[in-house]
Amino acid sequence: MNNKLLELAEWTIKTAKNAGADDCRVTINGERFVEISYRERKPENIKEASTKSLYIEIFKNGKYSGQTTSDLRKEALSNFISNAVRMTDLLAKDPYRSLPDKKYYGSIENIDLELYDEKIKSINPEDRHKLVQTIEDACLSVGGSKVISVEAGTYDSSFEMVMMTSNGFSGYQNGTVLYAYAGMTARDEGDRRPNGYDYALVMKKSELPNPIDIGRNAAKRTLDLFGGKKISSQKLPIIIENRVVPRILNGFISAMYGRSIQQKQSFLVDKKNQRIGSEKFTLIDDPFIKGSQGSKLFDNDGFASKKRIMIENGILKEYYIDWYYSRKMNCEPTTGSPSNIIIPKGNRSIEEIMRDLGKGILITDFIGGNSNSTTGDFSVGIIGKLFEKGELTQSISEMNIAGNYLEFCQKLIEVGNDPFIYSSQKTPSLVFNDVMVSGV
Repeated sequence: MNNKLLELAEWTIKTAKNAGADDCRVTINGERFVEISYRERKPENIKEASTKSLYIEIFKNGKYSGQTTSDLRKEALSNFISNAVRMTDLLAKDPYRSLPDKKYYGSIENIDLELYDEKIKSINPEDRHKLVQTIEDACLSVGGSKVISVEAGTYDSSFEMVMMTSNGFSGYQNGTVLYAYAGMTARDEGDRRPNGYDYALVMKKSELPNPIDIGRNAAKRTLDLFGGKKISSQKLPIIIENRVVPRILNGFISAMYGRSIQQKQSFLVDKKNQRIGSEKFTLIDDPFIKGSQGSKLFDNDGFASKKRIMIENGILKEYYIDWYYSRKMNCEPTTGSPSNIIIPKGNRSIEEIMRDLGKGILITDFIGGNSNSTTGDFSVGIIGKLFEKGELTQSISEMNIAGNYLEFCQKLIEVGNDPFIYSSQKTPSLVFNDVMVSGV
């Protein structure tokens, strides 16, 4: 707990009230990060910075504003807060803007989410450079003469946040992040220049995989794209690899936000407690996973975190509704945004599933594309491998899949046993049947 930040938040609230605010909420963020990247075995980018910011939300006479400053000296803050209150007076009234009723704050769980690691905070410059050099060397060694370029890098940060309201909420959270990656571009036939990548993001240094593996995997994933070509348009089973499932899933989740529902800009309007996917489609929001990027004890409204089943066996159970949109919709709030997204894993590996599917496509990445959260329509380019009888036979590229989320999710027939762990969206590979894949 950072007592200085807590004291500053208390002082800010008192100052805002004295300046005429009816209520206010203060969020103070601090971060220190270091970022390093290498290309051609030379440092290409080195950044280091420490930042602090204060965000204050003012509620006055039915009016609302939110403003940010990075100058946390009290003398400067006094002028900033006074100006913020005066500026709020100039705005139109919004009867739905207020701090939440105190009963919704609830009791914050007294648990350690294990988001902070002193070993990350204490990484020294020599270790950072050695880590990146190891990743780059491993990638180059596997890529060999096919390499056009390799970029490797790392990013580590320590951060903390205090949030406090004038009606009694106070919360603190801190954490660390370590991110390491490699990306490779290679020379294929003709003018094709496939590129692949690998990465890991962890909250504890001990959970970072072997950096040699990150480099090697980036190279292997790139070389696996060689010889990519279109096949004829046809309906096939597809497997979406675990790490790229969020690319499709995010278009679905965006339609679950209270703002989209209230403004009728969601294909999930009036779909609560209705079937919107196959029985294999279950989506859980779990903020209490220790050491996970999305874990938190409270949300942006100050609501105590709660594990929620958002979709259960294809039935939509919840929306993401914050306090503001709950008032507009005249309903109970849930929470304003996801924490950790979990799709419960299945029992079989991708290899086992491919053997039973016959012919199909393993999608390993997406390119471009778009989605419409109002209608649910989407279209996206795909990269991957054709498989037959369990064997990967050729790379595919310059193809796409398109459809509607409500129809597409009905085609989910199996979930793999391989959740991707280096993300707040811990999604396994997903298997869909009878999907139109457009090519030649």
